[in-house]
Amino acid sequence: MTKLPQRLAAGGVVLGAPLLIRIFKAESELEVWMKKDASYIRIATYPICYWSGTVGPKLREGDRQTPEGLYTITPRQLHHSGRWRRSLDIGYPNAFDRAHRRTGSAILVHGGCDSTGCFAMTDPVNAELYDLVAAALEAGARHVPVHVFPFRMTDAKLGAAPAGPWTTFWSDLKQAYDTFERTHLPPHVSVCAHRYHVRAATGADDVPGPVALCPEDRSVIASADGTDAATEESMSAEAAAAAKAPPPPCSMTRASCRKWVALRDRRAASRTIAVHGNQRSRVR
Repeated sequence: MTKLPQRLAAGGVVLGAPLLIRIFKAESELEVWMKKDASYIRIATYPICYWSGTVGPKLREGDRQTPEGLYTITPRQLHHSGRWRRSLDIGYPNAFDRAHRRTGSAILVHGGCDSTGCFAMTDPVNAELYDLVAAALEAGARHVPVHVFPFRMTDAKLGAAPAGPWTTFWSDLKQAYDTFERTHLPPHVSVCAHRYHVRAATGADDVPGPVALCPEDRSVIASADGTDAATEESMSAEAAAAAKAPPPPCSMTRASCRKWVALRDRRAASRTIAVHGNQRSRVR
């Protein structure tokens, strides 16, 4: 395989450019798209070495199911320790999952080619993915979107899927698939009435923020988490502040720099972690 810097140069993109990740479970493929000029181009399609479960979303802690949905990676979701060092926490459960009272934690993209709920890559592929995401966040990206689909959501494939409990959910996910296919720009995502809603970006400078919540969904999440609405808004503000943290004064390719960033972000998000400590179990 050609080295990453050479492949980026061939595509006309630079390490640190904003990027978007798309995962297709049935095809066992992970795509990386990077910003070039006024849109995003695909720079790699990696095989997923192993994922556990079946098509369909993750529902609860310990079901060993890989999730489906629209996720984001912020700087504090770069893992630097534990069994899977240099791995990426995709952010499950997100606002949509929590509105549906789904549980679980520590869903990673990692190396090792073995999984009990994560997306496992080969070690060389995982190293490339980590470097790409870390460089984008270091360069100032608020977050890296990660769109996880059951399969490539063409009209034909969705139409061929048997009707079942995930039909409406998959149709909503298809909004994100179709919007990105049409614009090659990350879309805006919100959760209203327990469903995903997607709005296309108006241009390359229209950068989407974290998933937005309608009031009724915020109330459900607050009830499930044992917090009030004001606390939920405070947590969202802290998460946004962490995502907007200034680039570190060092290179994220260095272990010492990654440890410094992890400590800084843990301090900045300490109240959020305290509130959601019950979701940090390692059982997926």
